[in-house]
Amino acid sequence: MTRSNFTSGRGGRSLTTRVKTARKRSPSSTLWLERQLNDPYVEKANREGFRSRAAFKLLEMNARYHFLKPGQTVIDLGAAPGGWSQVCVQITGADKGTGRVAGIDLLDIAPMRGAEFRVLDFASPEAPAILKAWLSGRADVVLSDMAAAATGHRKTDHLRTMGLTELAADFACQVLVECGSLLVKVLQGGTEQELFDRLKREYAAVRRLKPPASRAESAELYVLAAGFKGWLDVK
Repeated sequence: MTRSNFTSGRGGRSLTTRVKTARKRSPSSTLWLERQLNDPYVEKANREGFRSRAAFKLLEMNARYHFLKPGQTVIDLGAAPGGWSQVCVQITGADKGTGRVAGIDLLDIAPMRGAEFRVLDFASPEAPAILKAWLSGRADVVLSDMAAAATGHRKTDHLRTMGLTELAADFACQVLVECGSLLVKVLQGGTEQELFDRLKREYAAVRRLKPPASRAESAELYVLAAGFKGWLDVK
């Protein structure tokens, strides 16, 4: 059950939705639902036909650094529900046959014109070989919005997500073209500097990004590594 309150502001009155805790809903679920209902990016995603608010994070980062371009081959790791892949299809022209977008996730992803999806656990030992065989060539960009399932323990969540990020960085070294780009999500928590230092050895430019669509209170941060310096082929 929800109720709406008007709150005054400098620009006039805005509608704020408050959610009452239902009998079968936990307080954390109630807070999540309230945040979703009041999130302008959720509303904008629904209005513009994007599958998730995360699409605007990618749009904002690409508007500044232009790592996505027409005709590219892009790998989207942790693609569900497909918001980032939608952006990639639009920019690369994959729906018109001028680029390619391939995404994987643990969850099924609804079909999308211009994108190819598979259910695959990227943390499994066989995943890189399966992906490389599917790709049958090199990629211009590797994206990873992967995060480990939350445990509620911040340090544990940080380390588990960083483990996935390291795997994404390893995979990028195997499939990227020279001068390709890698964009990965990290959760701030103390060990991300090691990843940053590693990427500076492998790429010409490495940047930490916090796009406006990323919630200020979130520990998430994105690292963009551009200008891949060379190939590490692992058979």
